[in-house]
Order: sequence, then structure tokens, then C-alpha cells
Amino acid sequence: MLSVDEALNILLDGAGPLGEEEVPVGDVVGRVLSSPVHARLTQPPFRASAMDGYAVQHTENMGAGNQLEVIGEAAAGAPFDRPIGPGEAVRIFTGGVVPEGADHVVIQEDVERSGDQITITASQPKPANIRPAGIDFHEGDLLAEKGVVCHALHPSLFAAANLPAVIAYRRPRVALFANGDELKAPGSNLRNGEIVNSNHYSLSAMMKNWGGEPHYLGCAADDPEAIAAVLEKGKAFDLIVPIGGASVGDRDFVKQVFRDLGGEMLFEKVAVKPGKPVWHGMLGSARVVGLPGNPASALVTAILFIGPLLNRMLGRQESFVFRQAPLTSSLKPNGPRESYLRAEFKLNEAGQPVITPAGNQDSSLLLPFANSNALIRRQPHAAEGIPGEYVDYLPIF
Repeated sequence: MLSVDEALNILLDGAGPLGEEEVPVGDVVGRVLSSPVHARLTQPPFRASAMDGYAVQHTENMGAGNQLEVIGEAAAGAPFDRPIGPGEAVRIFTGGVVPEGADHVVIQEDVERSGDQITITASQPKPANIRPAGIDFHEGDLLAEKGVVCHALHPSLFAAANLPAVIAYRRPRVALFANGDELKAPGSNLRNGEIVNSNHYSLSAMMKNWGGEPHYLGCAADDPEAIAAVLEKGKAFDLIVPIGGASVGDRDFVKQVFRDLGGEMLFEKVAVKPGKPVWHGMLGSARVVGLPGNPASALVTAILFIGPLLNRMLGRQESFVFRQAPLTSSLKPNGPRESYLRAEFKLNEAGQPVITPAGNQDSSLLLPFANSNALIRRQPHAAEGIPGEYVDYLPIF
């Protein structure tokens, strides 16, 4: 049986970006830049007032008692159109273009005005309150490197640089479908033996957070023809994610139908707990990652395998970043598979980082997972873990 690392190597082999597309700056959050972004405009494009006040020519010993004549006004978007001379002032507002000849803005709190004359009421030791042109960036400056994942501050940055759009990697289109006669929609009146179809909600949310574009194709019955129909639809996507039907029961048809459709199986078991039945193959040009039906198994294997695959499809090379924290409780010796325990990482009352494994690690349970924000990694045959021992953990939120 393959280790997690061996399975990941097979899964990621040959995976890469899916192409580029132009993305409006208002839609770039979460997108991965496929090209560096350079400014098309100097920002600010002119000398701008940093304060409301009066633009003047600064003189030595300027201060209380100096009087100047107000010759006009410079509001944002409405510049004063001639130079300022000695003894003159222009009323100016924050963001306004500083007139030629001015090198200082006297803030309005330091001025008394009477008609078209102002009297300065406080010392003005040196020129101030003017933002130079290009203090933020200049035309042609690099704003963001290739591979940057855009966050909420990038749209304003790019827009300020006069960029209506940027070039990003195309988001992978992911087709998800559930499988099982027992699965019913939330709100259904359940009969004995039926359960709510719930896994795809969190899986879709996770894939969206990872940069994918999830599309739920519905729930296929335990019937080869129904499964084949959904898999055929999935061939139009970059990644197909069947949920359930991955084990070896008499009604687990997904892998057999996948093979019947000409799918190439690349692996079908991994030495991981939870999630041993996870499998991977190719169906036409679409990658397929089959997840177990148990909720914790599906979510853990999605984190371990689909997250890194989407990363690679988006042009990012990084995979996992494991950290370490001390246990607050003991752990039983581990079995032969690499294990991932749902856990809560936090700061204790002393402000020290600690990690606490969930009390029940059953792979069918959702509540312990919802109360967790990390996965503790335990190597095969790891000895008993004791409180205070440092363990590897993977942040998941």
C-alpha cells in the first residue's frame, strides 16, 4: 500500500497550470497571478496636498503673524491653473494638486482668514504636508510578482495603477458528485437507514477556498448506469471528485464503472487513517480523485490530496506547512498507517501554543471536525504521545 508521500508524488506528477485568463481587478481576490503586474500610472500622478489648508511658498522664519493674499482655490480634481508667487496663498484641500511655485501647505488650523487675506498663527519651521508625485509607486514599477495569491488589498492597488484587469491562472473546474441510495437532501423526511447527504457542502467550500471552481453534479444512485452518466458529464471538467463508493462492498460501483469507461487507475489505496480507500486515476483528460464516504475520511483526504493538486493546477508549488505544538493530553500508540487526528490548536492561559486532540476520532463524525482547526500527524507505529510532547500539526483553517 502506498504511503501518503508516494501517493502525492503520483497525484502531482504532470499536474500544472491550466492556462491563463484576464480577470477584472474587482474579481482578483483569491486568484493566482500568472504574470507580474506593473503599474501603468505614477501614484500619485502629481504633487498632492496631504492636508486641508493653504499652499504657499515657504520662507525662512515663516510663522505667527505672517500675512498672505489668497488668490484662488485648488480642490481635488480642480487644480489652480497658475504659479504661486511670494506672499500668495491658494486654498487647497486634501488630495488637491499643489500649484507650481508652492512647496508648503499651512494647515487650516494654523490660519485665521479675513476675506482674501490669511494670517498664520503658528510657527512653520520647514516645508511640509505635500506628497511628492510617485511617493507610492511610479509607472512601470512592479506591483506584484508572478505566483502571488491576490488578497483584498490588491484590487485597489491595481485599480490605482490604472489597470482594469490582470492576467491570472484559470481556476480548475471541479465536478463533485455523491453516490449512495441512502443519501437524501437536507430537510427530507428520512426513512430507516437513510442519512442526509452532507459531505459535498464542506468539500465544495474547501475547494473554493483553495482556488477551485466547484460544481456539484448531484447524487448518483448505486446503479452503474447512473454512475456512468455522471462520470461522463465530469469528463468536461479538470477534476472529478466522486464522494463514496470507494470501498469494496457489493454496491460500491464507482471504481468499476470508472474502469469500464476507459479510466486509467493510478492508485486505489493509501496507508492513511482516516481515508484508506482514497483513489486516483485519469478519465480522458480529467483527473479523478475518489474520496471515501465517511465525512472525516472525505475531508481529511481532500485536505491531504485535493488541496495540493489544486495548488499545482494554480501554478503554486507549495504543499503542506507542518508546525509543532505540545500536546495537552496523551495519545495512544499509532498503528501501521500514517494518521491524522482532528485537533484544536490555541494559546493557553499563559499565552503558550498548545494542541488538543478531539476526544472521539471516529471517521463518521462531523462535530469533532467542526470544532477542530488542525490535524495532528502521527507516523506509522508512533509510540504513545504524552502531555507536553511536541507533535507535528497541519493548520486547516
